Amino acid sequence: MTSRMLGIGFLSPAIIAASIFFLLPVLLTVMFAFTNMSTSTGIMGGDYRINTEQLRSVGETGISAESVEKLETAGFQITETGLAALADQFDEKVADELREDFLGESFAARRDLERVLRQLDDPIRKTRDRKAAADLFAVTIVGERFDTEEQFRAALSDTGINPADHDVLAEFAYTGWTWTTDNFKLLMELPSTVRFATNTAFYVVCTLTFNIIFGLFLAISTFYLPGKYANTFRAIWFLPRILPPVLYVLMWNWFTWDNGFIATVTGWFGVPPQNWMMQTAPRAWTVIILINGFVGASLGMILFSSAIKAIPSSMLYASEVDGANRWQQVRYIILPQMRWPILFMTSYQTLSLLTSFEYILLATDGGPGRTTEVWALAAYHTALNNYGGNLQYGLGAAYALALVFIGIALSVLYLRFFNFKELLAKPRIEQ
Repeated sequence: MTSRMLGIGFLSPAIIAASIFFLLPVLLTVMFAFTNMSTSTGIMGGDYRINTEQLRSVGETGISAESVEKLETAGFQITETGLAALADQFDEKVADELREDFLGESFAARRDLERVLRQLDDPIRKTRDRKAAADLFAVTIVGERFDTEEQFRAALSDTGINPADHDVLAEFAYTGWTWTTDNFKLLMELPSTVRFATNTAFYVVCTLTFNIIFGLFLAISTFYLPGKYANTFRAIWFLPRILPPVLYVLMWNWFTWDNGFIATVTGWFGVPPQNWMMQTAPRAWTVIILINGFVGASLGMILFSSAIKAIPSSMLYASEVDGANRWQQVRYIILPQMRWPILFMTSYQTLSLLTSFEYILLATDGGPGRTTEVWALAAYHTALNNYGGNLQYGLGAAYALALVFIGIALSVLYLRFFNFKELLAKPRIEQ
């Protein structure tokens, strides 16, 4: 019991870290994905409000024409609140006369109330002042803010709105976030969804192929070099992995932009300056694949080099005795024993490329014309940084949640297809 508790104690920091930095973000993503949360709704709830711009679309909610008319045409009623405002802004005598003769009376239009104000013993003579005074008695919910649903429904009743329309109007007027599945319906309907999915598949397949092939080439090439030169060569090729992404992409910008290295060299031969990264979509994809490819290939080089060194040297010596050349050693000895490292790199890099977008963000930001925008970058732009200004947290979380499910599905597929149980099983000699 003591040893078990001691083990739990040692594992508790890792469990807490995993819960905070992995489990909690996943749970929050799931929660946000089923909301319409955005900049306009906020994250702490909202109030109930119908403004003049919303009046144009209130008829599309399905409420009765009578309710629409009552919302659009404000009525007027003589109330103590209005009289107090009138006394404060104009004259107490006018307010007293209205209180005595018209308290509680309603008027369908402003002109009717203006006529009353003009016919008082102490009338309001200026037309502009009469209009301002009449507005103090307006009975409408348009432009008004209500903190709770109960207050809003009470105002609807006071305005004479049909009670059958209260539920629809309450949902229409609420400015806070609500639980919904509309984000996933929107993902299925948006034309950009197919483009983002296609871009992601193309990006993952091409970059993964480059990572594996080039990483394997670097590992095999350095294996046959003398130790001193091999280590130097590996250190150089490992630089893309250890450089900060901003600095690494900045070097590519210097290399490919219209005032960069390639444009300068080609300018010597009469080629007009051009942006070799952003000029066309194929060029942008080529640069993106190379940027990410060199990063992934450097990791593959280290992994594959370690795997090759683990091959018994006696096998290579025996093959040389039998007359095998370098190509034959690679084909018949090295590559067959690289199955598991290649499968591991394929699985790891697939999941990594699915969720990574920082190099694309820094290099092209999804351009030109969003032709290089992948799914993960679309989630970032939707939820955290878009040109419209209204950050859609719920829709962005739905993008991310879809990516989580895709990653889980691919993981299960890799586990079954690559038979990782065999890799993790005990050696037969120990069974």
